[in-house]
Amino acid sequence: MIVPTAREIRALHEKYAPTPAALELVHTHCEIVSHIAEQLLPRTGPRLDADLVRAGALLHDIGVYRLFDASGRLDTRDYVRHGVLGHEILRGEGFPERLCRFCSCHTGVGISREDVHRQKLDLPVADYLAETGEEQLVMYADKFHTKSTPPKFLSADSYAVHVRRFGEDKVGVFNDLRARFGEPDLATLSARYGHARA
Repeated sequence: MIVPTAREIRALHEKYAPTPAALELVHTHCEIVSHIAEQLLPRTGPRLDADLVRAGALLHDIGVYRLFDASGRLDTRDYVRHGVLGHEILRGEGFPERLCRFCSCHTGVGISREDVHRQKLDLPVADYLAETGEEQLVMYADKFHTKSTPPKFLSADSYAVHVRRFGEDKVGVFNDLRARFGEPDLATLSARYGHARA
């Protein structure tokens, strides 16, 4: 599989971003997630594909662009759909399933078909769960930065509190990822991007 370069991925973001502000918000977040994943990668041993992790991190939120309304505001009511929307974008661009899955399988700590039923989510009934080590690392790295206004970095403890509202099982999944991948050093990234930490 040929993995797209950072420049090719940036061009794809530019193609789908409805405004420069949307591009700044989403692409910067994806860059930050890529840096976090890169920082954690050495803890995973040699078995993960670093190029695939980088590309997956840079692509994972491309579906968010489809949620901006005509006035340029992010419509958060359907936010749970951004992963499947990104999957559709990448599939339409001819990307292999292995890359498309970074979009559809990174939300929260994974969405199961039972979650779709129980929470009455506006998603096709399916499992949206990170399966490969690369998918799991990108999903985990994503938990440490938000696209809120203003964007901010989250500590592992902050995210654990946030995910508890979806059930203790989700906290358990997050804690397993935390034990496996460790915690990133967010201080340097916070200074570089000027985003606060929570």
